Amino acid sequence: MATPIKEWSKLEVRAVVRFLFSNGTKPSEIHKQIAETYGEGAMSRSRVYQWCTWFGEGRTSLGDEPKSGRPKTSTNEENTTRVVNSLDVTGG
Repeated sequence: MATPIKEWSKLEVRAVVRFLFSNGTKPSEIHKQIAETYGEGAMSRSRVYQWCTWFGEGRTSLGDEPKSGRPKTSTNEENTTRVVNSLDVTGG
C-alpha cells in the first residue's frame, strides 16, 4: 500500500477524479482510490459522484463556479475605513 498524500489541493483531487472518470473508472472506485491515497477527508462519496456527473456532461473546469448572492464577507479597504471613521470619537 502506498503512503497517503497528506498535503493536497481541491484542484488536484478534482483532476484525479476527471482522469479516472475519463478512463472509465466507476465513481465508487474513484472514491475508494482517493480515500486510500489522500485520506477520507479529501472528497466525499457524494461529491465524487457529483464531479463525475459534471465531467460526463462536458465540464472541463476544475475550479469552483462563481456563486451568486451575498458574498461571505464584505471586508475590504473601503468598508474598513468607513467603520474606523465612524468610530472616531475625538470629542472635538
